[in-house]
Amino acid sequence: MYLPALPQLATDLGTTAAVIGLTLTACLIGLALGQLIAGPLSDRLGRRRPLLAGLLIYTLASLLCAVASDAVQLIAFRGVQGLAGAAGIVIARAVVRDLHTGTALARFFALTMLVNGLAPILAPIIGGQLLLATSWRGVFVVLAAIGAFLFVAVLLRLGESLPVERRRTGGLGELGRTFRLLLTDRPFVGYALASALSFTAMFSYISSSPFVLQDLYGLSPQAFSLAFAMNAIGIVIMGQVSGALVGRVPPRRLMTVGLCLQVVGGAVLVTAAAAGAGLPGILLGYFLVAAPLGLVLPNATALALADHAAHAGSASAILGATSYLVGAVVAPFTGIGGETSALPSTLVIAASAVAGLATLLALTSPARRPVHA
Repeated sequence: MYLPALPQLATDLGTTAAVIGLTLTACLIGLALGQLIAGPLSDRLGRRRPLLAGLLIYTLASLLCAVASDAVQLIAFRGVQGLAGAAGIVIARAVVRDLHTGTALARFFALTMLVNGLAPILAPIIGGQLLLATSWRGVFVVLAAIGAFLFVAVLLRLGESLPVERRRTGGLGELGRTFRLLLTDRPFVGYALASALSFTAMFSYISSSPFVLQDLYGLSPQAFSLAFAMNAIGIVIMGQVSGALVGRVPPRRLMTVGLCLQVVGGAVLVTAAAAGAGLPGILLGYFLVAAPLGLVLPNATALALADHAAHAGSASAILGATSYLVGAVVAPFTGIGGETSALPSTLVIAASAVAGLATLLALTSPARRPVHA
């Protein structure tokens, strides 16, 4: 929601695109660490209590972001916001794994892409319109209100999906053994890393596109939000295609197609930026990088969690944390030269897409663990 305000935010706080990019990096680091905490915690305490705590802290952190007086404060508050918001991401996946298995699991994750896709469609549009009436500070106030609404919704409407008898009772020793089990599972690591690199390509687009499209190509915050929304619509469409095909087409094949499309998108972006092809080439490349996430993420999640029902929270935590940690490391590089050239960020996007496809092919086997089995 605050993406259309990034250039304005940099001006107001008297800093650069690269420094403002660190607000995104801090949020990603928080999201990664928060999942590693909330996931295992939800395996021990159940899903509801850690989720409610995360939403409450997220709401308060959003209000602190709204009153930040400099870039350092905003970076710190965004880190807390990500740390708390991680509970929603990791626990939602664990709840789905608690309730669904097999092909139904893959289909439900595809359905969640529709829900998740609505956020990037609506958020930048809402953010762009909010900027007509308020500043970036008002955007964070709205995010706080959304957090408060979600807290009430979970409190009143979300039942506990993990019965007491299925909860993990061990301490740090058992947690360490669980993490070791997951991290030595080659296919799990392969799906997690490939998903993370695909997400990194997407996040590199997210963090660099406000500056590329607004500063270099002259789009207004409102026009930028509409361009961003078109890519989010692509994610939703691809997610629904994935859900329709699961059961007839192996999930790994769908994931591979998505990663191949991202590689093509990265190539289009680099070519357009290097050749000065103009806005249409950049927009096409961004679409081909973003939309395939609807194929990659639900199938990667289903494949990675398929054999780990007993450790769904911890597995979901590692899966999510990997994506956000890799994204946090890569994101600052997209801000280099962001005010003067689109080429650095497009090279980062292309490299992430290629690495994701290579990782999937190297670490996973198409014959292993069909989700419908």
